[in-house]
Amino acid sequence: MKMTFWCHEQVCRAHVVVRLGHAAKIGFGLVLLLALLLAGCGPPRGVYHTVQPGQTIYRIGQTYGVDADDVARLNGIADPTQLKVGQRLFIPGARSRRFVPATVAAGGHRQRVTTVRKRQPSSAASSTPSSSSRRTPAAPSASNKTSVRKNEGTKIPKGRFIWPVRGKLVKPFGQQGYGGRKGIEIEVRHGQTVVAAAAGHVTYSGDGIKGYGNLIILKHADDYFTVYGFNQANLVRAGSYVGKGDHIAVSGSPPGYRGSRLHFEIRHGKEALNPVSFLP
Repeated sequence: MKMTFWCHEQVCRAHVVVRLGHAAKIGFGLVLLLALLLAGCGPPRGVYHTVQPGQTIYRIGQTYGVDADDVARLNGIADPTQLKVGQRLFIPGARSRRFVPATVAAGGHRQRVTTVRKRQPSSAASSTPSSSSRRTPAAPSASNKTSVRKNEGTKIPKGRFIWPVRGKLVKPFGQQGYGGRKGIEIEVRHGQTVVAAAAGHVTYSGDGIKGYGNLIILKHADDYFTVYGFNQANLVRAGSYVGKGDHIAVSGSPPGYRGSRLHFEIRHGKEALNPVSFLP
């Protein structure tokens, strides 16, 4: 006689093989064994962490010893830069809640985490970009809507940002391209080195945002962000700090396009700015 028992969530599996000739001798032992096996099977172990001001998903994952990408996927977070104060995150494998220090960006500026009113738990996981913005990563704020500005009233000190690559500007700001209209696209050599336009923390490094291939988002002081898309390979990991001019990626191609390009954005909060206006 062979019996196979599966527990919920496939946490564990027990195979119990009993020969008919010995079933009577171990009847009680079999029942006890099954009871112990089933008692050890239950829902996934973990805790819920409530996001506090200044915390990032990468620091939370690091504190609990869990990969930040796993936390994002498990909680339905498409853009890790959109963490909200008061949001509850399930941390798999954790036995107790831990204190997570706020992330401090370059120059002593703490990373902003937008405070939002309480809403249905499924809203964060079920937000779907509209067809016109499906190829564009959400802004690093509580809203998925990123405004495009012509830089009126926006003043950035000269020399704050540098060009991430040298190449030909083939898609100007505001024009629809492979990466939407919120940035510029630069034609480059395949495999060309991409550098950080300014010093900052890596808030995202991965290929989870549709339409951008390997993507990097850097958080700078004063709530500025730079975005680097279409990379062949990312050379930095989320949570790390990079200096101005440091190598962060190797250039590649937009999804479905054979030529080599870099998608580049400068954002101030949720506002997309024309990078050309602020580059030397």
